[in-house]
Amino acid sequence: MRVIDNKEKNRFEAEVDGHKAIIEYTVKPGVLSLDHTEVPKELSGQGIASEMTEMVLLQIELRGLKVIPTCPFIKKYIEKHPEWKSIVEN
Repeated sequence: MRVIDNKEKNRFEAEVDGHKAIIEYTVKPGVLSLDHTEVPKELSGQGIASEMTEMVLLQIELRGLKVIPTCPFIKKYIEKHPEWKSIVEN
């Protein structure tokens, strides 16, 4: 899966089988607030949201930024994968 940062729309995007999954964000100084995750119903149940979240968190970490997980899905993902707690903004 390839995840791109569409900075004009403030969202990460991944196209899978002709459908677009997104994670919307808000930019703050040194921090990205991940606000909403959306996967089309055609792709549900395939782990797309989890795989995309992993790739987005890696991009954020590599940029040296922090994350605020306001999206309930991403908040739960980080709880299940505590290795990402190090980039969560306190």
